[in-house]
Amino acid sequence: MTTPTPIVRLAELQIDPAQLDAYLALPRKEVEASVRLEPGVLTLNAVALKDAPDHIRLMEIYADQASYEAHLSSPHFISYKTATATMVRSLALHVTTPIALRSKR
Repeated sequence: MTTPTPIVRLAELQIDPAQLDAYLALPRKEVEASVRLEPGVLTLNAVALKDAPDHIRLMEIYADQASYEAHLSSPHFISYKTATATMVRSLALHVTTPIALRSKR
């Protein structure tokens, strides 16, 4: 039996600077809910570039494609997307090929 390859996605967002403070609370809430409620969400990290705090980067690791698709239809993700729709100036999504994935517990 083969182990499914994790789905690793990177997202690059630019947030409207005038709405940045309002935006920052939303990924905190969404990340916490995703990791707590979804067994297939293995890692979900949100960071801001130090010299450009309105440039947000997300690294997402899902157990498999089904876990990723389940995440997209989760109530907390839909709530996040709806709430941030007018805040996000640009969004680039990158599908990746995992090379080496390790983390400590």
